[in-house]
Amino acid sequence: MFEINSIATYLRKVFLFNNEDYLQLFFNSLYFWIFFGLMLAGYSIIYKKKGLRNIYLFVISLFFYYKISGYFFYLLIFSTLIDYILGFGIYHSRKKLIKTILVVLSITTNLLVLVYFKYAWFFTDSFNEVFGTAINLDGHLGHWFNEANETMYPHDPARWLPPIGISFFTFQTISYSVDIYRGMLKPVKNILDFGFYVSFFPQLVMGPIVRASHFIPQLYKDYKLKKYEFGLALYWILKGLAKKVILADFIAFYFIDTVFSDPLRNSGFENLMAVTGYSMQVYADFSGYTDIAIGIALLLGFRLNTNFNSPYKARNVGEFWKRWHISLSTWLKDYLYIPLGGNRRGTAATYISMIAILSIIVLISGWPPLAFYFGGAVLFLGILARYIPAVKRNIDTNINLMITMLLGGLWHGASWNFVIWGGLNGLGLVVYKFWRKISPWERYNNMVVNAWKILVTFTFITFTRIFFRSENIEIAKNMMSQIWYDFNVTVVPAVVTANYPFFITLAVGFVLHWLPYTTKDKVRNAFIRSHVAFKIIACLIIIIIVYQYMKGGVRSFIYFQF
Repeated sequence: MFEINSIATYLRKVFLFNNEDYLQLFFNSLYFWIFFGLMLAGYSIIYKKKGLRNIYLFVISLFFYYKISGYFFYLLIFSTLIDYILGFGIYHSRKKLIKTILVVLSITTNLLVLVYFKYAWFFTDSFNEVFGTAINLDGHLGHWFNEANETMYPHDPARWLPPIGISFFTFQTISYSVDIYRGMLKPVKNILDFGFYVSFFPQLVMGPIVRASHFIPQLYKDYKLKKYEFGLALYWILKGLAKKVILADFIAFYFIDTVFSDPLRNSGFENLMAVTGYSMQVYADFSGYTDIAIGIALLLGFRLNTNFNSPYKARNVGEFWKRWHISLSTWLKDYLYIPLGGNRRGTAATYISMIAILSIIVLISGWPPLAFYFGGAVLFLGILARYIPAVKRNIDTNINLMITMLLGGLWHGASWNFVIWGGLNGLGLVVYKFWRKISPWERYNNMVVNAWKILVTFTFITFTRIFFRSENIEIAKNMMSQIWYDFNVTVVPAVVTANYPFFITLAVGFVLHWLPYTTKDKVRNAFIRSHVAFKIIACLIIIIIVYQYMKGGVRSFIYFQF
């Protein structure tokens, strides 16, 4: 009986959601690779049968999401069903009005789910604070999810943590409906195939955001994995693990987390090094995940788009956003920026979006008079635009850019920090548009000028990271205050000596990042073409090093919270 109970307990731990060990299925955990190995063993039997292969991976993906999110996987199924049905309706409707109604219904439904589960409690609390009300959301759904998932907010049992990856798969299903509406895509006939597209586990919770037009045709192609592609997949996986564990986690644990927890206890130099380190950490962490996702998908026979392209080689803010989180940047451009009017004009949707964003910012601030200041500023700019054509032209060409970046900031979370972060990046893009027209350096393309441009761009992006990383606006203000008023150069030798592992690791990270593409290509191709024995040795070495660095436990990926 004891053995039966022990086996039953073990099986429950393996197959049922447990809030205490949901980290087990992160890419940087041993449990995930055991899971992947077993999944791959089953996959090797049925991979030649396309229909069975897709069903198998769909079920595996649902199990994967259930293990990390509990019964929130019902939201994934709900989103799949809604957009599958509406996709057919949009495609087969003969009247333009019906198509428009259905695509608006798809977008609205997806956004309402996203807003409710990610922002509803925040907005309700902010509304109550601003207007002195006592609105209370119905907590029955929250109670049910908490009881089912065995998770609770410590202060309110009716609340829940946002479902992991909801921002990613919501954007994915929205793009599917919109692309059908635009005539760029035919709906998927088999709902299981569509479910597989929505839930494909390597990229489900942190991207890259996959377009249906790119991914769905792959569902009906025969499995192909050439020797070169196998080596490339292995290279992506090992590279991603090294980025995440050896670089990102180490510099965060050793130095960055300590400084950000209490900036005032550290000198300005330490604060500056922490935020500089965080720029490397967030890149290594996020790109490390997508590298692994691309490698895993390739082993399974599917090709995902590149999500990062050496972003810290960017020579201006515009170029940075073409290199960073490419799937989100292009999504925002294609489904928000261009539909709003792009850089040509402001539309009715532009001004509705602007009012919505300003309202959200007022709620975040908790200060009702801010609405009157915003109203005054809008009125003033409106008057100027009415009588000065240059003002109107500049507003028309830049307002959609600012709205896109502000909404990109709010996509990460509803807080002043993300609003400021998105706003600063939008401002950086606008300023660069004007600067490049008058800059004496734009026509130069030599090493010195490019290095200077890269340094200025990186410094600006790193400055905005203060708001992205800080838990609240007070910590961000303290960090900037320390950097500006208490830099204290005299402590530099002592800080560097005491934290030399951090500085060495960080320096190596930047050197590797800034290596020429030709050098990186040579290293990658040399690994891919190497003998299988060398690949095995390389895998063992990386695994041993990763294991040594992970003795402190599995650390979550940064973008899992979004």
